[in-house]
Amino acid sequence: MGEPVLMVGGIRALLLQALHPRSMWGTAQNSELMDPSAAWARLTRTVEFVRVRTYGTEEDVERVGRRVRRLHGKLTGLDMRTGETFPIDDPENLLWVHMGEVDSYLDVARRAGVPLTAGDADTFVDEQRRAAEVVGLDPADVPATVAEMREYYAEMRRRIWACREAREGLRRMFSPAVPRHLLPLKLAAPAVGTLTVATLPRWARRLYGLPGLPTSDLAATLTLKGLYRTSHVVPERYRYSPDAQRARRLTREHETGLATWSIAS
Repeated sequence: MGEPVLMVGGIRALLLQALHPRSMWGTAQNSELMDPSAAWARLTRTVEFVRVRTYGTEEDVERVGRRVRRLHGKLTGLDMRTGETFPIDDPENLLWVHMGEVDSYLDVARRAGVPLTAGDADTFVDEQRRAAEVVGLDPADVPATVAEMREYYAEMRRRIWACREAREGLRRMFSPAVPRHLLPLKLAAPAVGTLTVATLPRWARRLYGLPGLPTSDLAATLTLKGLYRTSHVVPERYRYSPDAQRARRLTREHETGLATWSIAS
């Protein structure tokens, strides 16, 4: 975590998560997504939750986890196909959202050139089961390896599609609703949106009614690699957030300590 290029992974996750109709309906029905200020406030809260969950202390993580679980426990959605009311914290919905985030960050990181072995990738998927527990899932029910994650998606692909709200969300990504003081962000939206869509799995792009061409995969991968390499020209103190800098420093200190212990023993 912490690499600037992973911003693309965060947006990719939103598009992937929106392909579960109940997940998308629940979000749309409980959020004022068409109001620029409300939509931006919701995104800001989500980013803050991810920040605390990633870099916070155990106490901080448990605190935000309790708040999220309490909020989700009060909300329901309406299935637009059947008219059935469903809980927002339905385990299937929570798991779909979780896996969309895990798959997106991992996929973008590997394609960008972040040095990760197959073992590192499995470790990341396994570690993220703690994040799933924070929102109320049983870690035993969450994929723990890349292979298990692929099996999960192979099963879920038969049960998802792009509902009207998901397609509308995709359209708005290219001209996002932002507060007036953030209007300059709209200038970058078309380029970022195009890249993000191209990073989606081909089957996901087809569900959105878009071409699933191998050439798009190649172009997206080359662009991600370019962004990753370019970002590393920038000094760390400017490239990473204060939280990420602290995490990287602590990781280096931990690794140095392990190496010293190994030599001494």
